[in-house]
Amino acid sequence: MDLPQHVLVVPSPAQGHVKPFMKLAYNLAYHGIKVTFANSEFVEAKILGAMSEADKEQCPIRLVSYSDGLEACPAEERNGARLIASLKEVMPKNLEKLIEQINQSDNKEPITCVIGDLTVGWTLEVARKMGLKQVAVWPAGPASLALALRIPQLIETGVIDENGSTMKNELICLSEEIPVWNSWELTWISPGKPALQKILFDFSLAINQVVKNPIIVLCNTYYELDSSSCAMIPGILPIGPLPAISNLNPCSGSFLSQDSTCLSWLDKQPPNSVIYIAFGSTAMFSQKQFDELALGLELSGHSFLWVVRPNIVTGSSHEHYPDNFLEKIASRGKIVEWAPQEKVLAHSSISCFFSHCGWNSTMEGVSNGVPFLCWPYVWDQFDNKKYICEMWKVGLGLDYDEDGIISRHEIKTKIHNLVTNDGMKMNARKLMEDAKKSVSHGGGSYENFKSLVKYLGA
Repeated sequence: MDLPQHVLVVPSPAQGHVKPFMKLAYNLAYHGIKVTFANSEFVEAKILGAMSEADKEQCPIRLVSYSDGLEACPAEERNGARLIASLKEVMPKNLEKLIEQINQSDNKEPITCVIGDLTVGWTLEVARKMGLKQVAVWPAGPASLALALRIPQLIETGVIDENGSTMKNELICLSEEIPVWNSWELTWISPGKPALQKILFDFSLAINQVVKNPIIVLCNTYYELDSSSCAMIPGILPIGPLPAISNLNPCSGSFLSQDSTCLSWLDKQPPNSVIYIAFGSTAMFSQKQFDELALGLELSGHSFLWVVRPNIVTGSSHEHYPDNFLEKIASRGKIVEWAPQEKVLAHSSISCFFSHCGWNSTMEGVSNGVPFLCWPYVWDQFDNKKYICEMWKVGLGLDYDEDGIISRHEIKTKIHNLVTNDGMKMNARKLMEDAKKSVSHGGGSYENFKSLVKYLGA
């Protein structure tokens, strides 16, 4: 008799990775697949701390954890080279031990497949070594994966060296339908941090080894959004935009508690009147840039909902607003530490999304037909901005002044230009309609997800 199928989902231990993996896990559970979700102990503590008791009771997946080897490391140092070294050296062994423990205690329903994060390909190597099925997930856009898969050719042709630095000051073009990269926009580039760049580059290069084996690569996109990049990736299965399963009341995989008071505040605002500002879990600003952002929002005259994460200002334990700012905007501004972003973007009062252009945020904005004001920070976010502004024409970028600051006047002007641009609003609505078709019965992502469930249940 065949054993029931039991999937272990393993994201990289970062907010932007855990969130889409959690959504994927809930969707699989909703389709009858038994799912165990493995986080590092540090990440699991954050997720459980942010979950309500109702979320915990209704959670349809089992949450487990394993050590990342950094127990003695202060929270603020759990990033960069130190975390990445641990990901490579310590966590593979600990993941293997975890799978063995689960299989010993659950011998009637042992793990049969690992769904692993392609940015930490060792999750899939562990599965292969243990004779389990492997399914990869790429948590960013398909263009950045197409770029990573082109690394060997870029080295061979002398475009980049073995540390990922560009040898020639030229644009990198994968195809005529894909936006080009400047040398400083490559996803692994870390100016002034050669050791970190080398580690990130080696991770990108290692993806090639994983994808060499025939493997399914899930991506939170739909084929029509970037068919050219999808066509360059062997085994890709676009399954997005991954829907939130609202009737399961899922936890979001958030590391911070979501402030739902912003939803009742939005209910009181007129339709299409509120700017939503959120820069993800890693973007940081100098105090000067933070002030300019605040003053730009004030000058715009628009109502706004602004997510101001703890420690968003560099070198400060808490943010300092410009003098009298909070009093001046009290009647039309709402500031929260963290928001239920998908519910916010789906709200009728939202007019545009002022974003760092992380892939999760990009897909959530696209899914809800919201135009973007783009302020990318690192990695693939610059690439996503090009798709938003140049390819899909649903957003505007911001320009730095001669001092390297995005000024309050630039922010005010671009907000005005965006909210009065009917063409971009129409393009955004068209993308939303295409996204809905893709995940609806008979759509490409719907059928791909069905085939994934069939494969996992086989």
